[in-house]
Amino acid sequence: MPFTISKPMRFGDCDLTGIAYHPAYLSMLVDVNEAMFASFGITWKEIMFERRMGLPTVSLDLRFFKPAMYGDVLDFTVNVRAIGRSSLDLETDVRVRSDTIWTVKQRIVLTSTEDHKSRPWPYDIRTGLTRYLPPEAETVETEGA
Repeated sequence: MPFTISKPMRFGDCDLTGIAYHPAYLSMLVDVNEAMFASFGITWKEIMFERRMGLPTVSLDLRFFKPAMYGDVLDFTVNVRAIGRSSLDLETDVRVRSDTIWTVKQRIVLTSTEDHKSRPWPYDIRTGLTRYLPPEAETVETEGA
């Protein structure tokens, strides 16, 4: 089951013609990822400031298909494709009504904020992420980031 959320295209996210300014999409993506973690009870504030772990993105493959416009509502569908020892592979589809606006494949790695080295997913976070794994995907306990 994917994680879904909708976000409006705000005036500040657009150029003077009302077309979405593409760097704003990355900020929206961070908000969506943060909301996905919060959906299973783990806030990024807790991860970063209490547990002293970071969630850097190490790769992005973005594809743009159509422009979004000021006032559009973007529907995000986030699919967890794989959970590694410390990595997380996500695929996000972004639509306005039935039209795909953009898609992204993303790899996030859990790291220590003290030494910036990868760390294995804590059990509670791994369990939360697993709820968004489709049946055919797998979680790997022993792989590297």
